[in-house]
Amino acid sequence: MARKQAAQLDVQAIDEAKLRRPDVDGLRRIRSKPEDGDWRDRAKRILFWTAVGMALGGGAFLYYRADQFLASDGSFALEATLKIDGAAHTARARIDSVFATDIGRSIYLVRLADRRRSLLAIDWVKDASVSRRWPNRIAVRIVERKPVAFLLAPGGGSPALIDGEGVILSLPERAEIRVPVLMGVTREQPLAVRKARIAPFLDLMQDARDYAGQISEVDAADPDNLKVTLLSQTRTFRLWLGSRRYHDRMMNFTKFYGEISRRLPYAQTFDLRLDDRITVPAEANPAPPVAAPAKAARPGAVAKPKARRGMPGGR
Repeated sequence: MARKQAAQLDVQAIDEAKLRRPDVDGLRRIRSKPEDGDWRDRAKRILFWTAVGMALGGGAFLYYRADQFLASDGSFALEATLKIDGAAHTARARIDSVFATDIGRSIYLVRLADRRRSLLAIDWVKDASVSRRWPNRIAVRIVERKPVAFLLAPGGGSPALIDGEGVILSLPERAEIRVPVLMGVTREQPLAVRKARIAPFLDLMQDARDYAGQISEVDAADPDNLKVTLLSQTRTFRLWLGSRRYHDRMMNFTKFYGEISRRLPYAQTFDLRLDDRITVPAEANPAPPVAAPAKAARPGAVAKPKARRGMPGGR
């Protein structure tokens, strides 16, 4: 009896162990399915990246063939005649020289940024753009500098022009440019100095623009006292204008210059820096003519005193 009970307990223990023990064969069958799925995923990834690699390789090959075609085909060779806009005073030969090595070569090979930098090195060129015009043209657009004055070289050297930023410009071969002569600015001065000297000159020309046609020369050596050569119908005057109120001071002078010419025909330079008067600096004017000796008075005659007049020009 005791043996039967022991056997039953053993069988029951075995059955409980089977319940707790995993089914190894079942797990193997379950695991086999994900492994088959992983293989298919790997195969798909391999095929995808293979296709991507072939596409990239094909694209690189096509790019290489296109690059070779654009660089070597004769239909893209640059013509000798460039299309240039905006170059009124810039020498055509200087622009052509920038592209001299590109003539006959494919425009695909032209380095546009390098050519633009070379154009900006030309004195008259303030800005420039370079673009391709397929199949075989290069278009150049120039923005030129605007001259504001002539520069006279000391010692009789070649004259030049200067723009509002102090950049010195070579004289064009054929051009009609009406600007005054600017003194006190030279080629030897650094660009920063020339630019500082130009600033008050530009203020003067803007403020006194009504007299621009009569101003032939401006001396800007002293920024605190600009000196202007003014042309009238019969005479040339040199006016010291200071550093402000240029228009008002010139207007005051022209209002009285008829009377001034009559009373001081010898005077050439006038100081207008004081707003309520016009003075004649002795150091800048020729000496007045010596008056002829007066005739001896007849016995008994009485000389009449001459009236003395003040200098016109007050407000």
